[in-house]
Amino acid sequence: MKHTTQLPDRRRVLDRNGAATAAPPPARIVTPRRLASQQWAAWAFLAPVTLYLALFYAYPLYRNIDLSLRDYTVRSFVRGDAPFTGLANYRTVFDDPTFAPALLHTVVFTAVCLVFQYAIGLALAVFFNQHFRLSATLRALFLVPWLLPLIVSASTWSWMLNSESGIVNATLHAVGIGPVNWLTSPSWSLASVIIANVWIGVPFNLVVLYSGLQSIPTSLYEAAALDGANAWHRFWRITLPLLRPVSAITLLLGLVYTLKVFDIIWIMTKGGPADSSTTFATWSYQLGFGNLLPAFGPGAAVGNLLVVAALVFGLVHIRVQRKQALS
Repeated sequence: MKHTTQLPDRRRVLDRNGAATAAPPPARIVTPRRLASQQWAAWAFLAPVTLYLALFYAYPLYRNIDLSLRDYTVRSFVRGDAPFTGLANYRTVFDDPTFAPALLHTVVFTAVCLVFQYAIGLALAVFFNQHFRLSATLRALFLVPWLLPLIVSASTWSWMLNSESGIVNATLHAVGIGPVNWLTSPSWSLASVIIANVWIGVPFNLVVLYSGLQSIPTSLYEAAALDGANAWHRFWRITLPLLRPVSAITLLLGLVYTLKVFDIIWIMTKGGPADSSTTFATWSYQLGFGNLLPAFGPGAAVGNLLVVAALVFGLVHIRVQRKQALS
């Protein structure tokens, strides 16, 4: 009696030359049960992030919109029976005499801070990209303003810019310049908070732009140098164009951060004197919490204007990025 060994079934096909080759394995069949389990696993991974966004972003935004559309007082805020007023709070904000100065200060504060933070951060990033001795140590020291709590930074600048005992006026007096009322003069208060915010924001721009410079191949600079391009031409023709995507996200994040700056201005000047350094962020706080009779509705309306401004710039950034990707 013969015993035969059953070999595994390996199906073979003939190629164009007639040689036998192994056939590809059959496609894996996905059953409905397996597909459902995969979907449940995906939802399980998304659940924590979705819950976090809903609790800390979506719900506060909804409550802020609801505040701006109702006539809330302290009593109605506790009882939850504030009457619906529509856009009345927004009309109140637009008709307020503080609206125009606060809008101007917000635009000036944001634009000047962005320009100087980006320019100084880019200059420092290019400088540290030379990889000289102590480069890493100096980069770490430049991160100190970014790591300090904002209340510490703002308090330090308040002491430095103090009209009577500040180190800045003491230095100016040593070189023969009279004292400047940095924090108490309407002409200098906005400039003072801009200087402090630029000092705090430069390290962020330095870190992001420096990382962008690290991704640019050095062979491009070497080839440009061989072609006779000097350092200035290499910067304008290589560095800036290749750094454009990183620069765009840096400016967008800086814009969103600068629009909502409150701590520095409030600690240093409280928006004064005479509203000379009031921005939408400080004005919203003053309306909602800075008075004995808080105006919750108008305060929330001002805050929503900041949200809309940040959203508009974010959408513009996304549209520009898509056009660049398509081109």
